[in-house]
This record gives sequence, C-alpha cells and structure tokens, in this order.
Amino acid sequence: MFIDRVRVNLRGGDGGAGVAAFVRTRGKPKGRPSGGNGGDGGAVILRADPSVATLLRYQRQTHHRAGSGTHGEGDLRHGKKGEDLVLPVPLGTVVYDEDGVMIADLVHPGQEVVAVPGGKGGLGNAAFVSPTNRAPSVAEQGEYGPEGWFTLELKLLADAALVGFPNAGKSTLISKVSAAKPKIADYPFTTLEPNLGVVSIGGREFVLADIPGLIEGAAEGKGLGHEFLRHTERARVLVMVLDPTQEPPPARQLEILSNEIERYSTELAARPRVVLINKADAVDVSGMAQELDALAVSAATGEGLESALHVIGDLVDRAEREAPERLGFVLHRPLGPGFKIVPEDAGWRVSGRSVERAVRFADLTIPEAADLAARRLASMGVEEALLRAGAMAGDEVRIGDLVFEFEPYGEEE
Repeated sequence: MFIDRVRVNLRGGDGGAGVAAFVRTRGKPKGRPSGGNGGDGGAVILRADPSVATLLRYQRQTHHRAGSGTHGEGDLRHGKKGEDLVLPVPLGTVVYDEDGVMIADLVHPGQEVVAVPGGKGGLGNAAFVSPTNRAPSVAEQGEYGPEGWFTLELKLLADAALVGFPNAGKSTLISKVSAAKPKIADYPFTTLEPNLGVVSIGGREFVLADIPGLIEGAAEGKGLGHEFLRHTERARVLVMVLDPTQEPPPARQLEILSNEIERYSTELAARPRVVLINKADAVDVSGMAQELDALAVSAATGEGLESALHVIGDLVDRAEREAPERLGFVLHRPLGPGFKIVPEDAGWRVSGRSVERAVRFADLTIPEAADLAARRLASMGVEEALLRAGAMAGDEVRIGDLVFEFEPYGEEE
C-alpha cells in the first residue's frame, strides 16, 4: 500500500537522575562530593533513506520513543546517554510540527532533522561544588524527554510528471518507457497509487512519475485530487496526457487539467509542459495534435513515444540548468520563550522546559535544594513575572507536578 501522509507522535528519551554521594576521607567529616551526573536522553531523528519508498510503517506504528539516559552513580560515575532513535523516511519527505510549521524538507540521502531532542540528565552533587559550598548534598532529577505530534508528507521526487484524466493511459505509458510495473486495469475512477519509473534514452536518464488521474474539482480535493496533485509539486516538467476516446474531448480535457493545476499552484502551472494525445492507434488524432500543439503517441503500440521522450528529456535538461539542485532544508528552530505564566483557579501555573528544569531536584524538602531552586527561578525572572501578573505572597504556584506557596525571594527574612 502506498502511504504518503501520516501523523506520528515522537518523544525524546528521559534524562537520567544525578546522585548525591560522598567519599569519606580523614579530616573531612562531611566527605568529598562524588555524585555523578545522569546521562542525557536520546533524540528522535528523521533521516532520508533511498531504500524506503512509503510511509506505511508509520501508519501502522504511530508512537516512537528514543532511549532514556541512565542514572549517575557515586565515585563520579556519570550515566550513559540514551540511544538516539533514527527513523528512516523516503526521499522527498516534508516534516511539519504540530503547529503546521514546515521544519524540514528531506530530499537527499542521509539528510536528517532532529525532530525532538532528549531530556537533559540531572546534575550530581559533585557538579554543585563551589568556593562557598564545599559539600553540597543536592542532586537533580533527569528531565523528561519532550514529545510532540508531527505530520510526515511525501512528495515524489520526479523530473517529469504524467498528468491526465482517469484511464488516459498513463500507467500503460510509464510501464512501456521504464521498468515501472503499475497495476493496469480499467478502473472506474483512477489508480490509487503514484508510480515512479526511470527513463533511459539517448544516453541520459530522467525520473518519470505517473500521477493518479485527475478530475474536475481536483484542486479542491474532489476525487482525492488534492492529495495526488501534491506529487506534481517537485516535477520540473508536466506531461499532459489526453485521451481522444473519452469525453470530454481532448481540448476540454487540457483546459480542465490546466485550470486544476493553476488553482492548486500558480508556480506549478508556470513550469514547462508537453502535451501528448494518447491512443493514436485507436483514433486518428493528427488534426487534434496540430490544433493543440501536441504530440500523437500510443502507449499500447509505442508509436511516437521515442520522439516524445526526447522532447521531455530536453525540457528536463533545460529545467535542471536553470534550477540545478533540489536543496531541501532543515529549519533551525530558535528556542521559544523561556516560560509562560497562566492564572488558574487555585493560583498560577508556570510552564516551560527551563523553569521545570530549574526545580527538578531529587528532594526539594532539603533547604539547600529549595533555596537553590528559588534562586534559579529569581535569576530567570520568574519571580518578577509573577509579581507583574498580580501574584501575591501566599498564592499557590504550580510548576510541572510541583505545587508550592509563592514567597518572593527577597522577602524571605
């Protein structure tokens, strides 16, 4: 089954916890801090792989998670980093985040994007040693791996695309000129899968796509046309295949196809095109071909195909010279705001990875840990932002799973 659009849930691995540990030595009753850091969680990476042809596996399995980091140990032993999860996707896969922002267009083998990073590992107490605190007893918990929903959309990488009505003979044509083996039958509407074939002619090669048949209203999604038109977006050349044996007549078919492409994308409609009138073995199409500046061919017998392929190849070569490389891209997403504050019935909620990380200690009942968390939040501007939002001493504040009473840091004494 050809699957070209899926929605997946991706989650980074959790970070391992840091540990509070000491090595007791003579003359140092508190001991030397020796707690190691937790390992970072693994990231989820989407990577373009030419051996993958469809997104079917992601329709079958929606949720994917990277490996978690291990916890730190005493004697300064740090936890291991969680294993990254690399998910192969077909060349031509476009990645959108849950807000609909395109974050990557993966067109080259090996091109990749980190969809979600892993959670940070927590610091052990050895990392908190300072000139004023020689024996800290605090350690951080690991950070939960971030997660999100992503849409993967496949747009075929083809040099030329065959566009036409259902039963215009596109599948027969691509099977005749390449090694593609599409299912060919008298379908009542259209085949449901695009097909790719490599055409070799005159010492050169180009990739030809058979786009499932379009009908009037395709640009609005009628007959799944919108889904199929997506696969024409990367084609350098459009090959309009007309059928003189069915209604409407070829001139009207060409008009409808051109209108649908124009409505879908004006940029796509401006690309070079070749018009083929197929089934020349069954109908005398010489007059129609002259009227529409088209080439007469027969996918069934091969009549006219060689000269038509040379014309298509010439246009592909010219288009490649004008736009030589499909670069693709990976969006380097800037970090969002550090935190946001939302009023709740019982008080206030502060959310954001940075503030959640600031209070992620193994035990906040330890005064040293609570004091450090408060200082971190104050230095990040959380206290000031709460005051600006209207928070008052004694209000309930939630950060992640923690609930505490708001006491501005400068008012402790």
